[in-house]
Amino acid sequence: MNDRRGGKRWASPLRVRRGPRWTRQASTWREAKPAVIAGALKRAAARPSGNWFVVGASREIVACGRPYGRTVGGVEVVLWRTKTGELRAGPGACPHLGAPLRNSRVVSGALVCHWHGLALGGIPFAGWEPFPVHDDGVLVWVRLDAVGGEPPLERPVVPVRPRPGSGVDAVFTAVGRCEPEDVVANRLDPWHGSWFHPYAFVDLRVAGTPRGDEDDAFAVHVSFKVAGGLVVPVRAAFTAPGPRTVVMHITDGEGTGSVVETHATPLTPEGAASPRTAVVEAVVAASGRRGFTLARAAAPALRPLMRRTAGRLWRDDLAYAERRWALRSTGRFPG
Repeated sequence: MNDRRGGKRWASPLRVRRGPRWTRQASTWREAKPAVIAGALKRAAARPSGNWFVVGASREIVACGRPYGRTVGGVEVVLWRTKTGELRAGPGACPHLGAPLRNSRVVSGALVCHWHGLALGGIPFAGWEPFPVHDDGVLVWVRLDAVGGEPPLERPVVPVRPRPGSGVDAVFTAVGRCEPEDVVANRLDPWHGSWFHPYAFVDLRVAGTPRGDEDDAFAVHVSFKVAGGLVVPVRAAFTAPGPRTVVMHITDGEGTGSVVETHATPLTPEGAASPRTAVVEAVVAASGRRGFTLARAAAPALRPLMRRTAGRLWRDDLAYAERRWALRSTGRFPG
């Protein structure tokens, strides 16, 4: 719709839609075929990761700030930045007497152990070998060849995102008692959305399922609840570019080009009796609306809200993933 000056009038992205009551929704269990989900999961597991694992948000590791520690596949990892912002990573145990380097300090760009003052930089020392690390501007990745067991890649497979600086990003992290495949399987089951998350989604409909070729994606029509009966309808596509990653792209509607990346990072070694997996979810929101510049300016205030929204969903979805693992580990999983 145009105004008298020939420009486009502002149109609200909100629509009024309350949807049916929870008990009156159309069931989705017939469409949510276990074989379709299992097939997509199997193809995701076969895609190369190059032994790269997401460890956290880029902004959590600041220049000359405190080190950042994470355990990946049973391996202690420590990350830090130099004075110029260069990212570095290495084993989390000091090669001298095993002190936890995550509790050390960064001095003049070097990691200085708080037990005896051993300074470690970006070069090997006494068996301590730095790990390859990558900062994509939103997330930080570390390459652990001994954990991944695949042919290494020089860089991780980073999903397509809005142009740097054009969006608002937030990163949420939670930990569950399950394995990465259980997290990925949750995201490759879009049919559960309106049933399991009625507070967040209305009228979710799966419009297309993966075919195992270049179009290996779930296409979804869904309305995101805002408040009361106000919703934002969009079309989205779910893909799995790697064995531990599922990406939702908004392909049509408000925020086209926005992405939600779900990365599952194992904290415990493969085959652990009580596995733990970190869900690191990055939301990168973008919009072509002129007013979105205000959202970018308000990003520090918006990020806690974005993390809170992701946290509410993952409170339920981790229960889904944990239940799936509990059934698999005791041989009771259907199929």
